[in-house]
Order: sequence, then C-alpha cells, then structure tokens
Amino acid sequence: MSGARDSAAVLARFPKSRPPLPPRLEAIYTRQYLENRGGETPAASLAQWLEAWLHHQVAADVKTAATSGETLELGAGTLNQLAYEPAGPAYDIVEPFAELFSDSPLKGGVRTTYSDIREVPAGRTYARITSVASLEHICDLPFVLARAARLLAPGGTLRAAIPSEGGFLWTLGWMATTGLEFRLRHGLDYGQLMAHEHVNDAREIETLVRALFEEVAVKSFGLGRQLSLYRFLAARKPRLDVAAEWEARFAGAAPAERPVAARA
Repeated sequence: MSGARDSAAVLARFPKSRPPLPPRLEAIYTRQYLENRGGETPAASLAQWLEAWLHHQVAADVKTAATSGETLELGAGTLNQLAYEPAGPAYDIVEPFAELFSDSPLKGGVRTTYSDIREVPAGRTYARITSVASLEHICDLPFVLARAARLLAPGGTLRAAIPSEGGFLWTLGWMATTGLEFRLRHGLDYGQLMAHEHVNDAREIETLVRALFEEVAVKSFGLGRQLSLYRFLAARKPRLDVAAEWEARFAGAAPAERPVAARA
C-alpha cells in the first residue's frame, strides 16, 4: 500500500471513541495512575526504569545545546519529563488532568498550562513540541498533530516517544509485568485498561507523522518495530497544507477526556 493510501486508511479511523471502563476499573482509575507514575509497585518501578529511554530521547537535542528554544509538551502528566530537560526560556504544557501535576515540585518550571491544544494562541510558535507516551492515548490525534505542526516555528521539531503498541514484544512485556501484577493485586484484567487508554497503535502514529512531515527519523528501543518496547520519532518540515486540511477536517472532534494513564 502506498504512503498516501496508507495514511488515508488510518485517517478514516478518526476521531476514535474510547472504550468505556467496567465499573470496578473506573473506581480505581486515578489511584492506579498515580501508583504507576510514582513507581509504587515493583512492576511500576521497572516500567519507570525502562521509560527513562523515552525521556532521554526526547531531551537529547537540548542536553548540550546552548539554548533550547521554547518548548510545548503534549500530555505532560506528572511533569516527569522536566527532570530530563535543562532550564530553558519557556516551557509550556498541554495536560487536561490538573490533578496530576498540581503538587509537583517541578511545577515552577512551567510557564503556561493548557488543558487542550486548542487553547494555545495561534500566533505562538515553538522550537520544540514534545510528547512522552501520550500520542497513543489521543482520540482526535490527526487534529492534535496538525495543530502541533502549525505551532512549530520555522526549523522546529516534533519529538515524540511512544510505546510500541501493537508490537509483539510490547504486548508480551506488559502482560508479563504490569498486567500480571495488576491481576494479582486487584483481580482485574489490565488489558481492559490498556484498551481504554491506548486507542492508537505505534504504526498508526508513525503513519500519521510521516504523512504530515517531510523529514521523519525513527529510533526503536529493541530490534526493529515488532521486537521493541518503545519508539522515538523526530519530525521536521511540516506539510502545512496537509496540517490545515487535517485541522479543518477534525476541528469538530471532541478532545480526549482523559490524559495518559495505562503505561506498562
């Protein structure tokens, strides 16, 4: 299938609907997220150790740079990416779940907080737009990516790290760690939580990014696409005509009602 036909097929799946959670999972949703992000269980602690690769990849461009330029992070969660970022001129975030970062000691490093990318002023531009394990959760992903592309300054870069959702190793990894631990602790199916949260797989995300940007570099944490846990994409030179088309097409899609939660 050609790139254009492939992207058209993926676009036709949006906007997506998030599968509802069973009541027992709904009742522990927020607590599960905070435990996961805080590394409060053995599986969550292992996941955080592995996820350091994601954070390092996203921050690699500014680690040795004299200036980092203004940054917008999509799906900032508990602000854990800020621990990997040097102090810069401005760091804005998009995060709909304020409870996640309201008590964070890193909150002082944030200039402006938005609950949705639609709130970012059209005239504002960023040298970097970043995302760590967030894009797989967004039901109106084509709109968000298009809006991000139009917010990039000339020469700017989209830097996104994602789980290899849909791949063999990623699926085996969460089933044997977080999924098993979750079932032993709660007697519930972690796969239902993953299906609720990870509405996009890695192939869909990469297909959309490649359709929207002229230059896309991809790096995997593992052996290729299927035998990897994570994937990192650095995208430059947005196709602004495509971005405008996607933004207009999906402007009426409702924003996702929840942020990231079910990381392995």
